[in-house]
Amino acid sequence: MPFLIILAALAFLALIFGPQIWVQRTMRAHGVQRDDFPGTGQELARHLLDEAGLQSVAVEETAEGDHYDPQDKAVQLSADNFHGKSVTSAAVAAHEVAHAVQDRDHYAPLYYRQKLVAHAMTMQTIGTILLMAAPVVFAVIRSPAVLLIEVLGALAIMATTVAVQAVTLPTELDASFKRALPVLANYLPEEDMPAARKVLKAAAYTYVASALVSLLDVARWFRLLIR
Repeated sequence: MPFLIILAALAFLALIFGPQIWVQRTMRAHGVQRDDFPGTGQELARHLLDEAGLQSVAVEETAEGDHYDPQDKAVQLSADNFHGKSVTSAAVAAHEVAHAVQDRDHYAPLYYRQKLVAHAMTMQTIGTILLMAAPVVFAVIRSPAVLLIEVLGALAIMATTVAVQAVTLPTELDASFKRALPVLANYLPEEDMPAARKVLKAAAYTYVASALVSLLDVARWFRLLIR
């Protein structure tokens, strides 16, 4: 029985962290600097934005991970991708520019994702407060039923983070394969396109990996409360 428990625990951890490890390895594998590339990720992003008529959208270096900020209207790239000349740098830059183009085109899934993310952050904060208050509520009311309702409600609220990440997947796939990939075919050598496709796939599934890690947080709270 202990062996089965350990095996189940290892399988759970593989499910949670496996996609994240795969994303990171894919990005690193194709992040080798290429002297034959004419420009950096920042320069490609700037060029693609200008080509799309988005001269007002900035390209900035960030320490918070590659993303498009719809509020500040800025494509933000990590240092490696901002300054790098690699397949990863080019693919990530094109992917984030694709989000800016989605914003320009009023792409509905992107709009709804932004709304859901804003609400999810609030709901997660409320859920955390409810979970922290659960022992106090139980000590005062002494009602297991009330405590159970509070715990289940709080866990459901925190799980909305996972739901939001799942909703973002169509937006990410559209950015990677319907927008960024055709554009990259005009800039990368044909022999680099399979690698670019892998990087774009990893970029799209970054949010799935984040959602799975969020599941671990929910499980951790639940385990603490049922002790």
